Amino acid sequence: MLVLVAPGQGAQTPGFLTPWLELPGVADRLREWSAAIDLDLVHYGTEADAERIRDTAVAQPLLVAAGLVSAQALLEGVPLDSLGAVAGHSVGELTAAAIGEVLTPEAVMALVRTRGRAMAEAAAVTPTGMAAVIGGDPETVTAHLERLGLTAANVNGAGQIVAAGTAEQLAALAEEKPEGARMVKALSVAGAFHTHHMAPAVDALAEAVEGVSPKDPRVPYVSNRDGRAVADGDEIVRRLVRQVAGPVRWDLCMETFREMGVTALIEVCPGGTLTGLAKRALPGVKTLALKAPEHLDAARELIAEHASPTAQQPDSSR
Repeated sequence: MLVLVAPGQGAQTPGFLTPWLELPGVADRLREWSAAIDLDLVHYGTEADAERIRDTAVAQPLLVAAGLVSAQALLEGVPLDSLGAVAGHSVGELTAAAIGEVLTPEAVMALVRTRGRAMAEAAAVTPTGMAAVIGGDPETVTAHLERLGLTAANVNGAGQIVAAGTAEQLAALAEEKPEGARMVKALSVAGAFHTHHMAPAVDALAEAVEGVSPKDPRVPYVSNRDGRAVADGDEIVRRLVRQVAGPVRWDLCMETFREMGVTALIEVCPGGTLTGLAKRALPGVKTLALKAPEHLDAARELIAEHASPTAQQPDSSR
């Protein structure tokens, strides 16, 4: 069984879309999406520097567009039900919703444009950010964050919890690491995402989804909210809205992958972050980060080896 996953904000790097433009039709598709959302995805994905693509309003549409073009290239001629499940981390959940055919790529690009803008506006109210805490007992780390007024916004598993809060709170964390933690690393994001600071963005996204018509996913869709596989399209959209201000439980997503019997995991462009977590948390599961078109053949071979025409459902009692 193979799961296809999509990364979240912070995975972007300057020029990461450049090699994908060599594939037939990709440049045209990106230009169509760019015109529809009034954002030059080709420019930002090939020419803009790290600071420009750190902007939440730019980074989120860029990441989803990259995930979609790489997934479309990968799955060309490959039955969708070869996948055992799809999932995404944070904004990557929108990518996964399009891959699983819950929403069309066009609808997802419109929603991610609204999401990125609304989260950028919410982040501008107070200087906030995020930092990864590496190592330490999860309960001890979480309690330490709470004492500093921070939120465990991403519980990623594999010994990683991402703290989110104000600049002052993050500075205090850098000075006073949790007991047992090896490192505190600031992330390249411009806000305290998945916390109460994002409440205004929830309202904006709720309004934006009123016009969408979701379908039930073609393959199991594993949700960041609680790691459960959700089979109802309307519920997936409701979760996508609420998740903007709620913690990402990627640790529970990986638990579900294990329960499903996942044997391989492919991370769409710009891959690397989620495969790294899987290598530590899911020993024995083969992983592949789809960073560039040169990795497509190996990814297709992995799909052929681990194809799952009938996806297994996780234990619903957890």
